[in-house]
Amino acid sequence: MATAPDTAAPTLIGSVQRALRLLEAVSSHSGGAPAKQLAREAGLPLPTAYHLLRTLAHEGYVRRENGVFVPGAAAERLADRCAVRNRRATLLESLNSWRDALGVPIYFAAYHEGEIELVAVADTPAAPAVEEWADFRETGHAHALGQCLLSQLDEASRSDHLDRHPVRPLTRYSVRDRCVLLRRLAAAERMQPVVERQEYALGTVCAAIPITAGSGVAAMAVSGPIHQQVRLLSAAETLRSEVGALLDSLAFSISI
Repeated sequence: MATAPDTAAPTLIGSVQRALRLLEAVSSHSGGAPAKQLAREAGLPLPTAYHLLRTLAHEGYVRRENGVFVPGAAAERLADRCAVRNRRATLLESLNSWRDALGVPIYFAAYHEGEIELVAVADTPAAPAVEEWADFRETGHAHALGQCLLSQLDEASRSDHLDRHPVRPLTRYSVRDRCVLLRRLAAAERMQPVVERQEYALGTVCAAIPITAGSGVAAMAVSGPIHQQVRLLSAAETLRSEVGALLDSLAFSISI
């Protein structure tokens, strides 16, 4: 005789469900709400609501201010992490669209808290991204994204970065010293692509464009084999000319 499939409902923890309903009630009031109102909205007896609110307060998910309960630091951090994930997903969707349209890998990087952060990359097996064989954060002088970001910094911030991450050649084509790099950065034209040829990886050309939105410092880039540099530079120019249309989806990501 065949065994009937297991259709039993999953085991649910009632106290967790009740706590989550309370959190939802708390978050629905921008100015907070008293325990009695929260209990009513969550469908809980008042003593149960008080007990759960004390526990949530102890864990930092709510706090009591002037007789009402408002979201606590832990809940705010959780919401922030969810928002960051959503922003990154939206960003990657935009990069994927440009990757498919241009047929080259697309990169997005930002300068965050004194470091170069490669936020997202969209590539394919047929058009792979450059392998990070040397830490992008420490070798900004050698790749197009880093040079583009460094060119947007003020003099003090750029000097601080290069003090912490000194210029060193990675290939025979790399910039040789700090003075040469600074002259190159000073000569960079606003909103024009920054191009490096085989400075980070042999056989590769990269072009990056600055992303300007508020006080954030960010850049997008494309890369490809050195023998396809004409096609790559055309793709970078297309990206540069159309970047204004991307700012609605990219500007928020500068702060990721």
